[in-house]
Amino acid sequence: MRSERMQRLKVAASSGQNPGFDFLQEYWSDDPALQIVIKKLLAKFPQWGIAIVDGVLVH
Repeated sequence: MRSERMQRLKVAASSGQNPGFDFLQEYWSDDPALQIVIKKLLAKFPQWGIAIVDGVLVH
């Protein structure tokens, strides 16, 4: 399951296409390892308008 999710995040990273807040929120809550990947994505694409505040994703 993690590998499928990681792949979807990698596709988002390479395409620059916003996967959506709900998508990221689900992964953020499910797996601490994916939080690292999501943090890097959000740093790379600030134009998505999603941030991390006190360990929580906000739109």
